[in-house]
Amino acid sequence: MEKSKEYECTSKVPLPQNKPFITCLKSNIKETFFPDDPFRRLKNQPFARKLWLALQYFIPIFDWLPRYTLEFFKADLISGITIASLAVPQGISYANLASLPPIIGLYSSFVPPMIYAMMGSSRDVAIGTVAVVSLLYSNILGKEVSPIDNPTEYLHLAFTATFFAGAIQASLGFFRLGFLVDLLSHATIVGFMGGVATTVCLQQLKSFVGVKQKGHNSDVISVLHALLSQVHKWKWESAVLGFSFLFYMLLTKYYAKRKPAFFWISAMAPLVSVILGSVLVYLTHAEKHGVEVIGSLKKGLNPLSINKLAFKSPHVMAALKTGAISAIISLAEGVAVGRSFALFKNYHIDGNKEMLAFGLMNIVGSCTSCYHTSGIFSRSAVNFNAGCKTAMSNIVMSIAVMITLLLLIPLFRYTPLVVLAAIIFYAMLGLIKYEEVYHLWKVDKFDFVICISSFVGVVFGSVDDGLVIAVSLSVLKLLLVVARPKTFILGNLPNTVSYRNIEQYGSAKRVPGILILQIEGPINFACTNYLRERIRRWVFEEEDRIQSSANLEPMLQHVILDMGAVGSIDTSGIGMLQEVRKFIQLRDLKLVLANPGNEVIKKMYLSKTIEDFGEESMYPTVADAVRHCTQKLQINKPPSVQADAEVNQI
Repeated sequence: MEKSKEYECTSKVPLPQNKPFITCLKSNIKETFFPDDPFRRLKNQPFARKLWLALQYFIPIFDWLPRYTLEFFKADLISGITIASLAVPQGISYANLASLPPIIGLYSSFVPPMIYAMMGSSRDVAIGTVAVVSLLYSNILGKEVSPIDNPTEYLHLAFTATFFAGAIQASLGFFRLGFLVDLLSHATIVGFMGGVATTVCLQQLKSFVGVKQKGHNSDVISVLHALLSQVHKWKWESAVLGFSFLFYMLLTKYYAKRKPAFFWISAMAPLVSVILGSVLVYLTHAEKHGVEVIGSLKKGLNPLSINKLAFKSPHVMAALKTGAISAIISLAEGVAVGRSFALFKNYHIDGNKEMLAFGLMNIVGSCTSCYHTSGIFSRSAVNFNAGCKTAMSNIVMSIAVMITLLLLIPLFRYTPLVVLAAIIFYAMLGLIKYEEVYHLWKVDKFDFVICISSFVGVVFGSVDDGLVIAVSLSVLKLLLVVARPKTFILGNLPNTVSYRNIEQYGSAKRVPGILILQIEGPINFACTNYLRERIRRWVFEEEDRIQSSANLEPMLQHVILDMGAVGSIDTSGIGMLQEVRKFIQLRDLKLVLANPGNEVIKKMYLSKTIEDFGEESMYPTVADAVRHCTQKLQINKPPSVQADAEVNQI
């Protein structure tokens, strides 16, 4: 009697508490948009304290600055100067890649890092111009307005695109829609970045040999055609200078990997290349022998450009397209960079705050003669290795760039463009991640296909073509997962009450007369037809197996559905369960549900489906369901089979 009472107690599945719809909706919205519960700290606080805590939450510099120490400043000072040595040559180089005046790259390394230092939640992210975005500007805007024939209009459209990018990023952060960026999978980013890096490297080869390309097509065919069709115009002086400095930077990178303590040698290599290249050109007058130089740059800080935003331009849609694509790409990279370094130092960054910070710095940047900036992995890695403690390193970098703009600009007059091309080439090699691609091939072939498709789309098409292909394949993969949830046959592990997939666990044994199926994933309108047909096939296949088996097994009498992995179900899913129950009843079988979750029970209760199933058709565990079904089997077994079972027990 004791065992019977215990069994009755454990075999009941309690009905969930029927919460009001508004309560459930608030809970779902809070979990989606405010998982960190930012208002928790404001409870039971006086008004002044609430105001200060809110200020700390939305402007993080007020959180860490009161606790700032001299030791922190010493570390941030070294880090800031180190990344400034990288920011100056990269800023000039990437502006050149974006077909913008070189001074714009320096402007973009002055104002935006200041904004991020106040608004960003990462201690390690270093802000600056991005090669991928620079190529996007050149490709998309360059097709609408020529930066050579109409440089002023092109510059105004670049500022406008930056404003649109900032507005999109700030909106995503303000409305806490950061989860949308997660649609760009890791495989998509790896392939896209690798394709862009390959394209940029090929384009820099033109600068190495001193040839020009008509049009703005960035695909490999167009670039190679431009190179090979102008062999007679190649300039060996420029090529020797470019490859020499590229070799020097690669050598410093190799040495820094072998000797991590000397990371600063690799970090300083681009600036050293600019200085040495400028001195060499000045002493040899190489600019008179085919080596192009930057020329005179205007001294002074960022002029305002708010009146140059071209919202009324006939090409404003091209600026909007450029801003939208660059916003998503830079967010995916920038937030990922911040999270990577936060993991190393064991602290948390808020993705929505990062998006808001990126958006505000680009909006302000567009009004102060800057183009798109974001968090850069290479510069952030240098910042991290240099021992930065807080975002103050970005402020130090900005001050260093400010000093450069005010005092040192004339020194860049003789900087050869081929050295800038070598710097870009050197930076792009780090974005081609062969190991990641091989890892994708080993782990997930579909992810590998997404990665390669993205790469091929960028290299042989265009940047936006590659992105569209990759995102489309990623969404297709997501739809396949949703529309085709996995189902498995479960078996009992010997001497346990555990039931596992018989294909994964070779020791798991089928329970005679019972088919146990596990559904893995949510049940919704996208997969109900598939699940209905798949369960039917499982039943037919199990009956055929029993009939063709040489062993004396009882015929199939029960089908148990393990619902433990079903996190959600909709009305189509409830309808599917009813149809499966009717199908199984028509075959003189009984359907039993095991471990149905809160959502499943709630929907079954509200739809009154639970009355059709009855209490004896639902159990909290697979073991309980099997125990119940086995008891029924003992009663319904043919006499010969029941006798054999009794002999086996003896």
